[in-house]
Amino acid sequence: MAKKISNIYIDDGGAGSLPVVFVHSLAGNTHQWAAQLRHIRTMRRAVALDLRGHGQSLPPANGDYAIESMAQDVQTVVDQLGIERFILVGHSMGGSVAGAYAGADPERVAGLLLVDPSGDSTKMPIEQVQQYLGTLESEAYSNVVEGYWSQLLTGSSETTQAKLMQDLRDTPKATVVGVFKALFKYNPVPALERYDGPRLSVITAINETPFSVHHLVPNLPHKMLTGTGHWLQLDKPEEFNRIMDEFLASIDNGRLF
Repeated sequence: MAKKISNIYIDDGGAGSLPVVFVHSLAGNTHQWAAQLRHIRTMRRAVALDLRGHGQSLPPANGDYAIESMAQDVQTVVDQLGIERFILVGHSMGGSVAGAYAGADPERVAGLLLVDPSGDSTKMPIEQVQQYLGTLESEAYSNVVEGYWSQLLTGSSETTQAKLMQDLRDTPKATVVGVFKALFKYNPVPALERYDGPRLSVITAINETPFSVHHLVPNLPHKMLTGTGHWLQLDKPEEFNRIMDEFLASIDNGRLF
């Protein structure tokens, strides 16, 4: 069932114990989890949301795209839906949002599944960051951001590439630039270290960098999917769903993953 909660668009359906809440990437939306929602809802409740300024959710009037503020979008949704405890899944930037939420309210998060999550961009040289933000805010925005997306989509199918490029073009420039600014200021490690529940990071080769969270957070298990671009849940839904099922089963059975 699709509806809005406090200007946040959600896709809610299914029934069963321990719901799963999905958080998309920058320039993403609930549709990027379509294969996972169909799959999960045969067994349990699953909720996906469009973060502020994405998809069918309204942008914030004050232009606030801080990671902690977007984590509040998750808080608003689960509170309004009456979901007390749940498994949280976040892709890319949504991984940072999911980690921020889990670190702030760990008792409500039964498990945290990160999908090619954003790393610690605060470690990047400030000159490089400022130069990139400058190009994003210029008339070169479209060429710059689409060029970056093309790199992230290396290894993706043509169908995935077309969909993701359209999602990017449909996302307001102010949202994309605002989120990039927030990510460059955000270190995801402290929040992830505050969460001591079941965790798993599913990554692609793109995420093998010194700034990746599985290298920075002690005892964070990770698995790599090969032959895919950054949006692995779209490129290899069956393989990703299998890993997700194993993670969910480990939580249901009270085992550490």
